[in-house]
Amino acid sequence: MSVHRRAVPALALLAAACLGAAAAQEPTPDRTDRPVLVGNVFPHMTVSAPGVGSDSEAGIGAMIPWADRLWAVGYVAHVRGEGIGLYEIGPDLSFTKRPESVTGTFADRLVHWDSKQAIIGPHIIDAEGNVRTFRELAGHRLAAAARHLVDPANKVYFLTMEGLLFEADVHTLETKRLANLVDELKIPRGATPHFKGAHAAQGRLVVANNTYAEPEFLGERAGGRLAEWDGETWTVLEEEPFVEVSGKQNPGPGAQFGDPIYAVGWDRVSVILRVLHAGKWSRYRLPKGGQSWEHAWATEWMRIREVQTERYLMDAFGIFYDLPGMVYGGNVWGIRPISTHLRICPDMTYWRGLLVLAGDQTDNAVGQPQSNFWFGNIDDLWRWGKPSGWGAVWRDRDVKAGEVSDPFLMTGFDKKVLHLSQSGAALATFTVEVDFLGDGSWRTYKEIEVFDGGYEHHEFPDGYSAHWVRVRVNAACKATAAFAYN
Repeated sequence: MSVHRRAVPALALLAAACLGAAAAQEPTPDRTDRPVLVGNVFPHMTVSAPGVGSDSEAGIGAMIPWADRLWAVGYVAHVRGEGIGLYEIGPDLSFTKRPESVTGTFADRLVHWDSKQAIIGPHIIDAEGNVRTFRELAGHRLAAAARHLVDPANKVYFLTMEGLLFEADVHTLETKRLANLVDELKIPRGATPHFKGAHAAQGRLVVANNTYAEPEFLGERAGGRLAEWDGETWTVLEEEPFVEVSGKQNPGPGAQFGDPIYAVGWDRVSVILRVLHAGKWSRYRLPKGGQSWEHAWATEWMRIREVQTERYLMDAFGIFYDLPGMVYGGNVWGIRPISTHLRICPDMTYWRGLLVLAGDQTDNAVGQPQSNFWFGNIDDLWRWGKPSGWGAVWRDRDVKAGEVSDPFLMTGFDKKVLHLSQSGAALATFTVEVDFLGDGSWRTYKEIEVFDGGYEHHEFPDGYSAHWVRVRVNAACKATAAFAYN
């Protein structure tokens, strides 16, 4: 198959947007100085170890717009491989591997506005594009970087996937190990630590570990963690696997008003969303778009990013969400699903008017490891696939009389059904409650009776869409309350 350099108009405009005014003229077939564009991908930007330089992955772990360029860092599994590193994409779509490159396992990024430097992988880049490297960190699998709680003007935190927490000076590049979170958070022996996210705000550092395998699914072990640190004491918030923690990456006028921290994780029941606002954590549940991510290694790329000014995008279990940047009164309102998808998106950002999605697309199981970038518009995501999914608030769970479930997202899906079953009570009444305003004002929607060992289901009318739904039960029993949206 040949690829013509005369693109269809929409793709020509996309290329022109990157190439600047000089490229805005109508492309001609005989021009060879324009990058080839195929389906929102520029093939020359492929991240791939030369030859068989990587026998694991060759992904794109993180991206960051900085110094008039887009920077990206390569990712191999378990620091195994060679030939990839730090890349810069210029305004003319030039794609260059920097000489400072280090092949490693990196997924961290942070703009440190206090020193006017950007951190990506083990590298720190000044405003002119000069690159330095934290040499003591280059051999670690870096999961996240975050602002410092005590000296944010001069230091940052680095979290490794093994759970080591470092602080580093952004001027001298001196590093110091602060803690081993496997010990601090009492992750059980035999559970492989897999820390993936960290964010500092509201006077605390919040970290996520997404350990999850069959023992977690069966309830035999609890290796996942969501935890916070006030600079002295660690507090475990969840013993379920969590994969991302995010919020405002820099201090600003809104910081004093308690910009929220979002943390996303899951269990065998559904996706879990934790939100910190004004010092108080709340808990919500969302559907899973599929079970393809039902393992620690498969979930490590879920992200929450401010992709446009004060507009957040969340990718969780195969569903993209539009996420509100502000929370008022401690209630989260305005979350809406965008699309269901199967793409692995290690990172997402906006650059030169384009939404850019990183990839981790081909590993050694199917040939030479390689990955690329997707360039488009945020509104393109709405055409990727109608939102659909499933999840529960209880799954064969021992519940108490009068117990109320977590809120479960309801808005943005076409057809909805609720499945109910219980055992242990002669008769249990499940009360379905809805919050259609999103402000915590719950109203009774329907009461459904289920006999011992019985099952009932309810199909919501087409077009019915409160924002949140929850379930209350009047008798102690082993209950299941599951939703399916399509």
